[in-house]
Amino acid sequence: GCFRPPGGSRKASGCPAPCRCAANVVDCISTELTDDGIPLSFSSSTSKLFLNNNYLTFIPKGLFDNLPNLQAVYLRGNPWECTCNILYLRSWLQWQENRTLYRDVVCSAPAHLQGRIITYLSEEEIISSCQSWYCGVALVAQICLFVFILVQAILLLLVVFYICRFQQIAMEARRTMAELYENTGLWESARKDSID
Repeated sequence: GCFRPPGGSRKASGCPAPCRCAANVVDCISTELTDDGIPLSFSSSTSKLFLNNNYLTFIPKGLFDNLPNLQAVYLRGNPWECTCNILYLRSWLQWQENRTLYRDVVCSAPAHLQGRIITYLSEEEIISSCQSWYCGVALVAQICLFVFILVQAILLLLVVFYICRFQQIAMEARRTMAELYENTGLWESARKDSID
């Protein structure tokens, strides 16, 4: 079972499913962990963490930051994707004293980085593989902005058109009223003349 501290009650941050725990070792080997299924916290007393042979493509940012006693994490046998999401794992690996432990932590994708050891990747190499994604997002954002501006321009033209149309209608109404008064005046004077 999980590590139980003296007193028999399980720690609040006990053994995360589906892993197995003994003393300060957390064993998640071959538990079919995915990016969505990886536990988001481990006991702060964890000293060894086994994550090998799963389906992880990256490690969530900050996952290992609150584990002061962590001595080693076993990561091989996962399909690591060396895109922007791998930057946290790479920087964590680079801070490790015993980097030889992590020689088998290699990229599965993208194709041009396949088989490369994550620890030794440059930030530029990783970021360059994200840029096509960023370019796509930038292009979509620009198209949306263009459409938005176009819609605003059309609305502005419609407003201007309706204001002009309204002014025309108002002028016609004034002219009609003036003519009406004029005609009424003529009719009144004609009536007066006929009475006289």
